[in-house]
Amino acid sequence: MSAPRPVLLIGCGALAREISWAITRGGWPNMELVCLPADLHNRPQDIPGAMKARIRAAKETGKYSKILAIYGDCGTGGALDAVLAAEGAGRIAGAHCYEFYTGSRAFTALNDEEAGSFYLTDYLVRFFDRLVIEGLGLERYPHLKDEYFRNYKRVVYLAQSDDAALRKKARQAASRLGLDYVYRHTGFGGLESYLAAAGTPPEEEKDDLRKT
Repeated sequence: MSAPRPVLLIGCGALAREISWAITRGGWPNMELVCLPADLHNRPQDIPGAMKARIRAAKETGKYSKILAIYGDCGTGGALDAVLAAEGAGRIAGAHCYEFYTGSRAFTALNDEEAGSFYLTDYLVRFFDRLVIEGLGLERYPHLKDEYFRNYKRVVYLAQSDDAALRKKARQAASRLGLDYVYRHTGFGGLESYLAAAGTPPEEEKDDLRKT
């Protein structure tokens, strides 16, 4: 009996830990994960090109049954989806990881409840100082905080784990930004169900397995 060809997941580096956990928890040994650098979020115009290069390198191996992007549009203005369509690769639904962690309906409800929401995930909480404080230059120019966050009312921590230390750090982050704090435990949300569907072998490979 031959094993089904693996599925390649090309993920955002900011999601590497959570995707790996979800794969392990789901028991999908036929999945392989590679990640693009997390700091591409600061240069969304570079995401489509980096994705295309990674997909084409994977195709050359002839190894994978399918290639899937674990990425939102992430500010590419549809350019990422154009690359994926041209290359025959799929993508998890959602404009960003906040949406596929919560689910589209729940995320819309959060936004409708308060449009001025600044979202954090486990990854963003862990690296809040580096990505937000240092990334926006607030350690050097603290007066810019009010300018950057004047239209925000609250920090919403969308938690993948149940970690008291991260909850404390998220609350501290909200306090540093002078914003209200809201906690929502999402777990892996839509990510897990998407991976479950992706881990099912294509019908032709199921037929091959039945014949062996």
